Amino acid sequence: MTHVLVTGATGYIGGRLVPQLLEAGHEVSVYVRSPWKLNDVPWRDRVRVLTGELSDTVATCRAMDGVDVAFYLVHSMSAGRDFKRSEEEAARTFARSAEVAKVGRIVYLGGLHPEDAALSDHLASRAAVGQIFLSCPVSAVVFQAGIVIGSGSASFEMIRHLTEVLPYMPAPRWVRNHVQPIAIRDVLRYLVQAVTIEEEVNRTFDIGGRDILRYGQMMNGYAVEAGLPQRHIAALPVLTPWLASQWVGLVSPVPRQLAVPIIASLQNDCVVREHDIDRYIAAPEEGLLPYRRAVRLALMREAEGEVETSWQSATVAGAPSDPLPSDPNWSGHTVLTDLRERESAASADAVWDVIEAIGGEKGWHSSRLAWAARGWIDRLVGGVGMRRGRRHPSRVNSGDVIDVWRVESIERGRMLRLRAEMRLPGRAWLELSVEPTETGSRYRQRAVYFPKGLTGRLYWAVLLPFHGVIFPGMAASILREAERSTEKAQ
Repeated sequence: MTHVLVTGATGYIGGRLVPQLLEAGHEVSVYVRSPWKLNDVPWRDRVRVLTGELSDTVATCRAMDGVDVAFYLVHSMSAGRDFKRSEEEAARTFARSAEVAKVGRIVYLGGLHPEDAALSDHLASRAAVGQIFLSCPVSAVVFQAGIVIGSGSASFEMIRHLTEVLPYMPAPRWVRNHVQPIAIRDVLRYLVQAVTIEEEVNRTFDIGGRDILRYGQMMNGYAVEAGLPQRHIAALPVLTPWLASQWVGLVSPVPRQLAVPIIASLQNDCVVREHDIDRYIAAPEEGLLPYRRAVRLALMREAEGEVETSWQSATVAGAPSDPLPSDPNWSGHTVLTDLRERESAASADAVWDVIEAIGGEKGWHSSRLAWAARGWIDRLVGGVGMRRGRRHPSRVNSGDVIDVWRVESIERGRMLRLRAEMRLPGRAWLELSVEPTETGSRYRQRAVYFPKGLTGRLYWAVLLPFHGVIFPGMAASILREAERSTEKAQ
C-alpha cells in the first residue's frame, strides 16, 4: 500500500483527489491549515489529518514522515510584491522536507504555458514552483494543465456567467487565443495514476483535453450545451486584463481577487506541446473528454446538486479567517450584537431544514432588495458579493460558502454559524440555532460584530435601522416556512 500525502485537500482539486486515491487503495494523509473545513467531508474518518503551514519546516517534515508520494496542490491567489517569493519559499520548504523524509515522488499540478512567452505573475510563479521541484533530489512529476472544466471550477464559472449574462460581448483580444481545456475527471485520472509512474521519471508533462479552441468558441460551446443562442463576441484591443477582470467581477460570482490572475493567465495561447504522458499513463478507452461533453457533465452535476468541491472553498484575500471566540473570551473586545429569540409550534427538525437551506436561490427570508444592494456594494469595493450562491440547495458543510458568508461551524440539527467574508470595518458572524420544546421549538438568531475603530462603530450605527427590519423579518419568515412544513407533515 502506498502512503500518499495531499496538500490542498480543502481546495477544488485536492478535495476531489483524496477520495479517488482512497478508492485506488492508497493510505492517505492530508496536510491542511484549516482542519475544521474537513469536519463534514464524507472521507474525513478515512484519512490522517495533519495541521500546519507550508512555511513551517518542522511541521512539514513531520507531515512527510513515512510518505511515499507527496502531492503539492496549493497555489495562492493573493497579490503583492512578496507573493512570488512566499510561493517559492513554501515550495523549497516542501522539497527539503520531502528529501529529509526520503519521499519517493513529488506530484505537482501547474499551469500550461508557452515556453518562451512573457507570463503573468501567477503563471510565472507556478512555473517557478515546478522548477523548484524538478531541481530537488526527490523525483517530481509536474503536470501543466490549461483551463479545467468541471462543476465548481472557477474557470468554468467565468465561462458560464459571461455567456449567460452577455448576449453581445465586448471582450479582450485574448478571446481569439487558442486554449486546450481539460475535464476535471481527466485531470484527476492523471494525478491518481502519477503515483505509479517509475520513480526515476523527473520532468514536466503537458496535459490537455481533446479539443483546441479559441476562448470565444468555448463560450459558444457552453451556450449550445446550456440551450442558449450563440453569443456575438467582439474582440477589442483596449480591454486590459485589469479592466476585463473588473467586468468579470461585476457579471459573475468570481471575485476580482480571483478573476485578475485567471484573466492575466489567458494572454497567450495555452496548447499542449507534447504528449509524452501517453507513454506512462494510457489514455482511457473512450479517449479524453471533448470540451462540450465536459460542459454537459458539469451542468448535469450542478442540476443534481452533486458539486463535491468548488472554487468557492478558496480563502478570499483580505477576508477574516479567525473563528468567533467563545463568549467568555469576548472580554476586552467591543462587541455589538443583535439577538432574536422566538418560540414556535414548528418542530425543531422543520426549523433546522429551513436554516440549513438559507441563502442562494432561497434568499435570506427578508428584504431581498436590501440583501442584493449590500451584495452589489461589496462587489463594487472589491468584495465577494452575493453571487457565490451555495454548493448544494439544502445541505451545507463546514467551510462551505453561502453568498457573502462562510460556514464556520455546524452542529447539524441544532446550530449554524456563518462568518462574514464581505468587506467590513470589523469582523461579523451570524448564528442561527434551534432546540426542541414541549410545544414545538425555540429559535435563536444572533448577529455578532467586532467593530474596528471609529469606522466600525459608525458602520454599525448606520445599519441599525436596517437591522430593525431585516433581522426580525428573517426570524419571522424562517418560522413561518417551518410551521407550514410541520403542518403538512401532520
